[in-house]
Amino acid sequence: MKLSYSGQEKVQAAPAAVWAFVQDPERVARCLPDVQEVVVHDQTHMDATVQVGVGMVRGKFKFKIEVLPDEAANRVNVKVQGGGLGSVVDLTAGANVVDNGDGTTTLDWTGDATMRGPVATVGGRLLDAQAQKLISKTFENMSANVSASAGTLA
Repeated sequence: MKLSYSGQEKVQAAPAAVWAFVQDPERVARCLPDVQEVVVHDQTHMDATVQVGVGMVRGKFKFKIEVLPDEAANRVNVKVQGGGLGSVVDLTAGANVVDNGDGTTTLDWTGDATMRGPVATVGGRLLDAQAQKLISKTFENMSANVSASAGTLA
């Protein structure tokens, strides 16, 4: 099953604060909803264990995550691979970091996921809605965390 998403999240912080945040892999991983454990390997690679529930299917998924900030291109890309419960997830997501010129930043994001296994058979609409919610919540969490960090630095 292939899924595609897009959206925007306004961050109450300047682009410099966003860039400082996305270059810290543990802080980025902690923005995943229901994250239980994060193991950082280096500046761009980490593993995360996340509690997942779609319909009656519930359990832990383990993911390998690569965060690739590219400040020169005003974009951060994320690759997520892994799964659990006999299911596999491959996700590529990215956000353009847009300076709003007023001390705020917009994350203009997109994401594409491919899912295989029992979780994908739960049902297209249910899975689609849950995936959209998880991706949106991740960017919402990033926005809240960056804004809070910028507030403590001001």
